[in-house]
Amino acid sequence: MASAQAQRKWRDKHRFIKSQLNVMARKITHEGLEEISEQFGLNGKAEAVAFCTYVVRAMHQKGERDATTFLYLDALKAGFKRDRDVFSP
Repeated sequence: MASAQAQRKWRDKHRFIKSQLNVMARKITHEGLEEISEQFGLNGKAEAVAFCTYVVRAMHQKGERDATTFLYLDALKAGFKRDRDVFSP
């Protein structure tokens, strides 16, 4: 973990554009983020999280106009909720 001084420096530098996200997640989630990072040429797990958010938002927007995308995203949501205990911390 970073020292208090390093954390303060980071927060001061990025105060208006970023906020730090520290979450506990299962190993499968960390492994998945690393895999996504490698597959899509991203810079680490933090960028993989941003990419996943971007993809879900894009699919949601497309799903508003396209029934197939809406149904696919809805099926993914249902699958996640069904298996939530595998992915939740």
